[in-house]
Amino acid sequence: MTGGTTDESLAVRAGRLFSEFRSGDERKMADLVALLTPILWHTARATRLDNATAEDVLQTVWLTLVRKADTIDEPLAVLQWLVITTKREAWRVSKSQTRTRPEDLESTAAPLADPRTDVEAEVIGGQTQRLLWRQVEKLPDRCRTLLRVIAFADRPDYAELAKSLGMPQGSIGPTRGRCLAKLRVLLANDPSWEVR
Repeated sequence: MTGGTTDESLAVRAGRLFSEFRSGDERKMADLVALLTPILWHTARATRLDNATAEDVLQTVWLTLVRKADTIDEPLAVLQWLVITTKREAWRVSKSQTRTRPEDLESTAAPLADPRTDVEAEVIGGQTQRLLWRQVEKLPDRCRTLLRVIAFADRPDYAELAKSLGMPQGSIGPTRGRCLAKLRVLLANDPSWEVR
């Protein structure tokens, strides 16, 4: 690392923030939530939960982390702990749901919107996201899960992702490439998709 957070992997940044939170700087939890919520959001949505239920799952996961913060021996493991806990909670909740409404599956956009965004840009961006994620939904499960997680990490830590996703570390890059190639073909064959 050459200094500064820009050279840190996602797992290292998360571990540092978590360690500072446990040391008494409660503001660092907000930074950790902002850093990891997009990844956890898509992890929860991968189980086909509706938006409101996915938000509930994330709230449960973050509250569980705060309650069990002292039980996590290695701060660098917090990313893996959060991803696994999110998967388990989402699976638990999805099994208890009696039905999923089709309209809830349309949007996979994270619930954090910037109120200063221009309305036209927001509408166009929302349409683009819906089209993109509609095509992502057509990919095999492994591709959907991997792309959702990697799409929201600035600098994905492949070692941590490999553990969290149960994949060999060396297969993440090639699998990602194959998944993106499949997605490109799907988008190219979608008449409503325009090159952005």
